[in-house]
Amino acid sequence: MSAVSPSFKRIEVAPAYQKVADAIEREIVNGRIKPDDPIGTESQLVQQFGVNRSTVREGIRVLEESGLIRRDSSRRLYACLPRYNKLASRFSRALVLHEVTFRELFETAIVLEIAAMEYAVDHATDEDIDAIAANIVETEQSVTNPAAFAELDADFHMLIAKASHNRVLQLAREPAGLLFFPTTEMVVRDVAEGMPRLIAAHHHLLDAIRKRDKESGKLWMRRHVEDWRRGFERAGNSLDRPVERMYSEHALLARKR
Repeated sequence: MSAVSPSFKRIEVAPAYQKVADAIEREIVNGRIKPDDPIGTESQLVQQFGVNRSTVREGIRVLEESGLIRRDSSRRLYACLPRYNKLASRFSRALVLHEVTFRELFETAIVLEIAAMEYAVDHATDEDIDAIAANIVETEQSVTNPAAFAELDADFHMLIAKASHNRVLQLAREPAGLLFFPTTEMVVRDVAEGMPRLIAAHHHLLDAIRKRDKESGKLWMRRHVEDWRRGFERAGNSLDRPVERMYSEHALLARKR
């Protein structure tokens, strides 16, 4: 009787340009190459890696898109810190591809937004408070434009996270935060009281930060996020609807406008 052969998955070999990108990224992430340190020219990298120029160029493109390297005016390459939006957009696309639902988005938001608010109350500077106040003024002036209004709401929550002065928290919330925009636009476009309730909540949140009132800040952030969920349902949506469909519909609406 013959033994049953084990089942193995096919080994996928990464393309050469990805290996180039991975090798450089590893040095930056490990701290052996510091922000603003030179990486070398394309010609130098071709010699070091022993690959052709097109392979190096494609690897560099991957790193530039990730915000890990930059070019100066002479086309020399330098390491830099990855930009939050580059990291976040990559993870946001992953969330969309995994068909996460609004319910999952809401459950995550209520944890992260309350945490951001709690630390913003503790650590917000006068400059942070002024930026949040200016955002509210601009939001009040955009009530005739749901898309601009929703974008300013996303900016408001980004400013709250920034005021926490906790970079780990900022990075943790940003991928989900980028998915708030199409759902918020849907709410303020379809629910009459959506805009005034959102503006009122923003004023309460700013007031809590100014007064360093942590309990009020946490209370109003919870109410605000729960209001977003109720508005989403009132607009006729299921909480278990995949975010991907909302993005597709939002893109279609944007093309029609």
